[in-house]
Amino acid sequence: MVSGQQSEGPAAAAARLTGFETVSHGPAGTLSEVVLTDGHHEFDAVVKRGHAPGATRAEAAGLRWLASADAVRIPQVHGADDEWLVLDRVTETTPSHAEEFGRALARLHSAGAPTFGAPPPDGPTEAWIGTAPMHNSPGDSWPEWYAEHRVLPYVRMAAGLLDTAVFERACARIPSMAGPPEPPARLHGDLWSGNVLWDATGAILIDPAAHGGHRETDLAMLHLFGCPQLDRILAAYNEVAPLADGYRDRIALHQLFPLLVHTVLFGRSYANQATTAALSLG
Repeated sequence: MVSGQQSEGPAAAAARLTGFETVSHGPAGTLSEVVLTDGHHEFDAVVKRGHAPGATRAEAAGLRWLASADAVRIPQVHGADDEWLVLDRVTETTPSHAEEFGRALARLHSAGAPTFGAPPPDGPTEAWIGTAPMHNSPGDSWPEWYAEHRVLPYVRMAAGLLDTAVFERACARIPSMAGPPEPPARLHGDLWSGNVLWDATGAILIDPAAHGGHRETDLAMLHLFGCPQLDRILAAYNEVAPLADGYRDRIALHQLFPLLVHTVLFGRSYANQATTAALSLG
């Protein structure tokens, strides 16, 4: 908790960070809904309390970096500090406009990043994916960078649940399985279906672990947790930025990262899935 703000609640934090007046608010929690006004117009916002000091600033930096690509829809960031983040509230409805989302995601990835592992501008090197640590360290070669910074660190964190040798063998296979070299893409970084919200005009992305990476990693996360209308999303994505041959054969490779993160956070059931994915690489 930030020093000097021990008794501050989400409504007070929203007013302080935005300069707007709080009209009403719901129960306080990790996520709290508030209604704010600038004196002329009211709008619905969500106030998020970070799980660690600086996590909300990192998330705000990621959201702004994704939004700056002018591709996917991102909730507007109204304010952030080391404890709180204030965003537009999304009114969810039935998934629609899947093709538009696929094309927008392709444009986001094509906006690029300086290197693999690049954090967002003003984002920290020591960041998070969910509540798990994620180290953003630059690399020029995706296979080596992915093994060093997105696979093996989580294998070490989950010691006791995994056979390290299985994952070391899988990492040795990455250069021969990675497909044609691609430039660093601008990734959402935690693109499971729960972070894709849908309102009346299409998809909105929340809760990023944004960094420079391989675009197929974002797509593999959509496969892993069952995004609605995924076939239509991918078909439209391919119209804008065709995927390299053998894309589907590489899905398990790119799913190692989220499966290992989930192993660290949630335990043995994901350890089994991560091991299966690693063994499938040969």
